[in-house]
Amino acid sequence: MGFEAGAIRHRVATARLHVVHPRVYAVGRRELSPRGRWLAAVKAVGEGAVLSHRSAAALHGLAPEGAGLPHVTAPRRGTRPARRGIHVHRPRSLAADEVGEADGIPATSVSRTLLDLAETESRRLLGRALEQAERLRVFDRGEIEAVIARGFGRRGLAPLRAALAVFDGDPGTRSELESRFLGLCRASGLPAPMVNCVVAGLEVDFAWPKLVVELDGYEFHGGREAFERDRERDAVLQAAGLKVLRLTARRLDRDAAGAMAAVAALMR
Repeated sequence: MGFEAGAIRHRVATARLHVVHPRVYAVGRRELSPRGRWLAAVKAVGEGAVLSHRSAAALHGLAPEGAGLPHVTAPRRGTRPARRGIHVHRPRSLAADEVGEADGIPATSVSRTLLDLAETESRRLLGRALEQAERLRVFDRGEIEAVIARGFGRRGLAPLRAALAVFDGDPGTRSELESRFLGLCRASGLPAPMVNCVVAGLEVDFAWPKLVVELDGYEFHGGREAFERDRERDAVLQAAGLKVLRLTARRLDRDAAGAMAAVAALMR
């Protein structure tokens, strides 16, 4: 932008610029939003660097932000040395179709991000990221398979394939949580429900003749709008003579037996 070193030093001294990383400054105030921190980290690592792993997953809306350092992936050559306060990954390769931009921030693609998550995060978080990708309609099985085919030797291949197997395992299910619930129904000896079907004009997760079960993950049902929308849906279903049971991922984790007993009791 034409600023010489002296002009930059003057603006830092007068608090018009704030050093975030070497050669990277915040303008006007030191505090940055998460996206500001991510963009600063990418710029600090240098040309060809992109946001990746948990940070890219948060940028794409696939996972919560997390409390760790920003993750940046960069080529092995042509970028600056590792920066303090940034988790820098230097893979053997990063294909052109595995990078892009979101909200003005260079980042790995959704498919590449999923493979990176498979190496650094829990299988549960990976499964929920796949579920969210499907909900946001950014899940592209062909692109994921292409990333897998190029990822020979990567530690994340086995976890990603396993997560995809769970994701695809039950016809009609759209998430790891739904597959898990359907498995619990079988284990409990309950009649097979209809899955992701339309009842009383609404698409529901699971339905029996007089009972609807909705599975609520906090990521998708935790806000005020979602709370109100869920209650409106319940009222429509109840007016149609149906019982409605909402089960959370946490309840299935902590008390699966009790949850399934509640389902059986309502069916009776």
